[in-house]
Amino acid sequence: MWFWLLVAAALAYLTKLLGYLVPAKVLANPRMSRVAGTLTIGLLASLTVVNAAASGASLVLDARIGALVAAGIALWLKAPFLVVVLAGAAAAAGLRLLGWP
Repeated sequence: MWFWLLVAAALAYLTKLLGYLVPAKVLANPRMSRVAGTLTIGLLASLTVVNAAASGASLVLDARIGALVAAGIALWLKAPFLVVVLAGAAAAAGLRLLGWP
């Protein structure tokens, strides 16, 4: 296990080092900024859905889905970030109070 941990650490370090070696003109390209922004949004969205809808290897529908829906509606209504978080938390708490797992 320690071997693989050290290999992962070395790969992470080399990936970071490789990022510093990219020429500045490549990073200044507007297309690169657009791609980086799109990848970031996609990664965060996929992590959010996986954490909200998965438990181990199975798909679950519990209060986290309700919280995600409530937060999504708050975002759609252009609510401030704190209101979005509070709406999601209140929805999850309310659903759990009503007996939803």
